Amino acid sequence: MFVVVGVTGGIAAYKTVSLVRDLIRGGHEVHVIPTEGALRFVGLPTWEAISRNPVTTSLHDDVPQVRHVALGQHADLVIIAPATANTLAKMAAGIADDLLGTTLLATVAPVVVAPAMHSEMWRHPATVANIETLRARGVRVIGPEDGALTGGDSGPGRMSEPESIVRFALEVAAPLRQDLAGLRIAVTAGGTREPIDPVRFLGNRSSGRQGLAVALAAADRGADVHLIAAHLDADVRATASADPRIRVTDVGTATELQSATTDAATHADVVVMAAAVADYRVAAVSERKLTKESGDGTRTLELVENPDIVAGLVAERRPGQTIVGFAAETATGDELLARAARKRERKGVDLLAVNEVGWDRGFETTDNTLLLLTRDAHGDAHDDAQPASVTGTKREVADALWDAVLRLR
Repeated sequence: MFVVVGVTGGIAAYKTVSLVRDLIRGGHEVHVIPTEGALRFVGLPTWEAISRNPVTTSLHDDVPQVRHVALGQHADLVIIAPATANTLAKMAAGIADDLLGTTLLATVAPVVVAPAMHSEMWRHPATVANIETLRARGVRVIGPEDGALTGGDSGPGRMSEPESIVRFALEVAAPLRQDLAGLRIAVTAGGTREPIDPVRFLGNRSSGRQGLAVALAAADRGADVHLIAAHLDADVRATASADPRIRVTDVGTATELQSATTDAATHADVVVMAAAVADYRVAAVSERKLTKESGDGTRTLELVENPDIVAGLVAERRPGQTIVGFAAETATGDELLARAARKRERKGVDLLAVNEVGWDRGFETTDNTLLLLTRDAHGDAHDDAQPASVTGTKREVADALWDAVLRLR
């Protein structure tokens, strides 16, 4: 989900750092728009570091992209936290004298505000009237809470806690897109590791971020999600564990992934094989660490092929089940398209997502590019059609993949 977080000039702005972090961990694309007043409490580098996106307060930055309206147009959800009395007044009057103001006027996404101010300001007739105006326009309000305030005061005016705001805001946005509701979905993510000895393995660079983005997008769109995780990066694994909507099964090797995925597929309506699976494993794993003591400067390892998990799923799939394969390729241009078409035919999948990878592409990055090759409802390959190319954040790519799956189904 594309989330815009507006931060205004109140001391509670420090709590919004946690709010943004929670959204990022949830797999959402977050763009922070602080006001000049907000930057007096939390600096711009903090917002850029925590959101992983550039941050500006100016209407005159990134003019070719029309940033002052583009953020609002792209937003699936807007959260203002903290929302000061001044900000609420400007919103009610439709004042757009900064980037946050123009974004709010340009969006049709749900808007959630989390007020924070002293009790007297919250109770003032002007603020009361502004809140009524905003609610009448569909703006959702969470809080403020009753508790300790700045300067030793106490009463209503304390900003709600970040986790409460995130939960409330996502619930507000959830009904917008529940097109996967009722579907049982299995997603594999990460990279398998094939042991050589007790301390070494054959592996790959997959962090699991794209697979997790696919799982989170499915959960946000109403699906029952089972994530089969192979050695996810620590922060990716933590995000998966923290989401109660996703059931996680950890695996290590390709054969373990095959077993877990085959079991999950017996109940799944859609299986997405986003994990990077080792093609080979060591024929004989050493029970002790291999050493150089008796060697001649070389070492030969005999490798044997791992089972083709996707082919097995396709062979055993139930009527109505959709199988999505992933293929990591370093080829480009016509060679990439030809390899992708051959692999789609060989695997027999309903949709093949071709992941363009390289030293600085695909793995260990926040953005990704996929080519989506599909079959039609009769099982015929679209050989005469140009595959869809999707580029964006891994979450945006994940949503595009689900859009393609739904078109197939």
